[in-house]
Amino acid sequence: MKLGIDLGGTNIRFGLVRDGRVAEGFSVPSFPKEATLEETLGYLTANIRKLVAGRPFEGIGIGVPSVVDCEKGIVYDTVNIPCWKEVHLGEILRAEFGVPVQVNNDANCFTLGAYHYFGCELPSFVGMTLGTGVGTGVIVDGRLFSGRRTGVGELGCIPWEDADLETTCCSKFFLRHGTTGREAAEKAAAGDPAAGALWAEYGRNLGRMVSVAMYAYDPDMIVFGGGIAASWPLFQDDLWTYLHENHQYGKAVSDLRIDVLTGDDVGTVGAAYLVSQ
Repeated sequence: MKLGIDLGGTNIRFGLVRDGRVAEGFSVPSFPKEATLEETLGYLTANIRKLVAGRPFEGIGIGVPSVVDCEKGIVYDTVNIPCWKEVHLGEILRAEFGVPVQVNNDANCFTLGAYHYFGCELPSFVGMTLGTGVGTGVIVDGRLFSGRRTGVGELGCIPWEDADLETTCCSKFFLRHGTTGREAAEKAAAGDPAAGALWAEYGRNLGRMVSVAMYAYDPDMIVFGGGIAASWPLFQDDLWTYLHENHQYGKAVSDLRIDVLTGDDVGTVGAAYLVSQ
């Protein structure tokens, strides 16, 4: 078995993964913002020990919302963990548990988990997490394409109008309109025309980002995850309409497969797969 850890902003998920599934696991609240480095590492290692309970395991994979030096296992400026400015996480966990440790960006872990979930053997695959922000992972020929600092796929950082593409495709989009994704989804499902129009605009916005991903990576398949992805039926038509009307290569649009995967264990399983990458 391999241990996968998905370090989220609200919860941290731990899972012992066998044959692509979490055989045993749990989630705990993430670190308080005021926690020190020592406290966060102690909390992390204590929960690992709690799960493995002395049983042998092959290695640890961990997904972090951060820029990561994968080769050295160093995380930088981790989102929502102020004390993690430069943490040699791989080295620390290897010394603590005596097993191989792989560290990567959390969106890359989602993408790797989704790729294996769909049993893919596709040349090019993209995963996008839609939530507080937008994270993107890219797989080429069966392997994560991360770049030097796991920065490949950060399409949300591309400037757009007065902000960036991410602002138009994450929870900030709804906050700018005085609501939340959950509230807008409930109202749209109840037939509220203003909420329906908001989701239509969101679909066009995300279609724009998908179009950028298509120009950059020419993917065979894109999979959405994260909280907003659960509302896919509310914006899928407008996303596809945007692509058909604006993307320059119609054959690429007609050949593209898009799906949604919102299970809690996707990132955890993907993190475990890092050990065998």
